[in-house]
Amino acid sequence: MKIDSPRIPNDLPTMNFQDIFYQEDPELELCIINDSFFTNEVLDRPRLSQMIVKNCKFNNTDFSYIEITDVVFENCDFSNANLSNSSIHRVVFRNCKLLGLDLTESRFGNIEFDSSILNLTAFGNSKLEKVKFQETSLVNSDFYDCIFKNVEFNLCNIDGSNFEKTPLKGINLSNSTFESLIVSFEDLKGCKVNSYQAIQMASLLGLVVTD
Repeated sequence: MKIDSPRIPNDLPTMNFQDIFYQEDPELELCIINDSFFTNEVLDRPRLSQMIVKNCKFNNTDFSYIEITDVVFENCDFSNANLSNSSIHRVVFRNCKLLGLDLTESRFGNIEFDSSILNLTAFGNSKLEKVKFQETSLVNSDFYDCIFKNVEFNLCNIDGSNFEKTPLKGINLSNSTFESLIVSFEDLKGCKVNSYQAIQMASLLGLVVTD
């Protein structure tokens, strides 16, 4: 699946994330941000666009209703932050820690999560279109009542994840790993799994495999 990359100009100036407080509106754009600490803060409907953000910490910050477009995050920590009701498009999260992140009721388009930790992350009631999870840990993550369109899980750990009320038709889980999932039989129709996973899923659905 081809994902549209973030559209970011070259030769951007360097800023600090705290500079967002000095803008007329809570927005940052056309810059590079390195080594900023922006934890336990609250912003009202912030906007981020055409940026590169590296080695920053956003733990426990309320970014609800945020709009993020054409941004690359590298080695950033969003643990326990609130990005609910967000709109996120053409964004890459690379080597990021997103533990316990709230992404509920959000819209995602052309997103890549690469080598990141999304354990206990909540995506419930969201729409994901052209989203790739690459070598990412999603242990006990929550995809309750989501809409998937062109979503890929490549070499991920999805153990204990919740896919209730999320149709998995066309979703390929065959090269990802799990011991258990929360999923209903009707939502599994058309999901692609390997033979070992098929036996696991059969047992999850209450079937007894005798050979």
